[in-house]
Amino acid sequence: MSDPTEANAEPVEPTAGGGAGERHVRVVLVDDHRMFRTGVQAEIGQTEQTGVEVVGEAADVDQAVTVITATRPEVVLLDVHLPGGGGVEVLRRCAALMSDAEQPVRFLALSVSDAAEDVIGVIRGGARGYVTKTITGTDLVNSIFRVQEGDAVFSPRLAGFVLDAFASTDAPPVDEDLDRLTQREREVLRLIARGYAYKEIAKQLFISVKTVESHVSAVLRKLQLSNRHELTRWATARRLV
Repeated sequence: MSDPTEANAEPVEPTAGGGAGERHVRVVLVDDHRMFRTGVQAEIGQTEQTGVEVVGEAADVDQAVTVITATRPEVVLLDVHLPGGGGVEVLRRCAALMSDAEQPVRFLALSVSDAAEDVIGVIRGGARGYVTKTITGTDLVNSIFRVQEGDAVFSPRLAGFVLDAFASTDAPPVDEDLDRLTQREREVLRLIARGYAYKEIAKQLFISVKTVESHVSAVLRKLQLSNRHELTRWATARRLV
């Protein structure tokens, strides 16, 4: 759920000392689930112990760009699936901040998804790393500081996706049909293709059945398909299942 106050965050100056052995990093949390943001804040946001100072939060793409621009954090924890175009859209709109030589904003994707196309998409967009939400609080703090220092950080299983995508000389071309879909539509597409019922998808993604139906209708329209059976064949042919 969006919070109208989140986009009004004011810049926060770094605190003296920084805690955690003088380490200090300013972080913005971007995730469309308030309870998850609250949990992350409680886990890593005790600045005196962790050195992590959470200076802003956002629940969708527009809020994220506004808060990141206002606070200029050193690291952004970025969910892949967001209302308004997903994490890739946030990266696109923050490209100038990432390339700032004096005060770069670096992005670490933090997502429930471990799908190869999600990992590769945000890394191509400029993120410095990708970890899943199964990560421990201690490992997340360490990953944040590594990204702040310019390192690339990945959950072990995900590193292979990136190596394969960027090292291969015969990497598959961009799928223009797939690119028409938002990140959330792709997620619904994969679950439909795996045989999930609308109610099961709604429960897994924490959205309503009506929202699932809307996403399915949008996917069918964009891909010019007639029903879920054609959609399943389409997804299977592209190895998205």
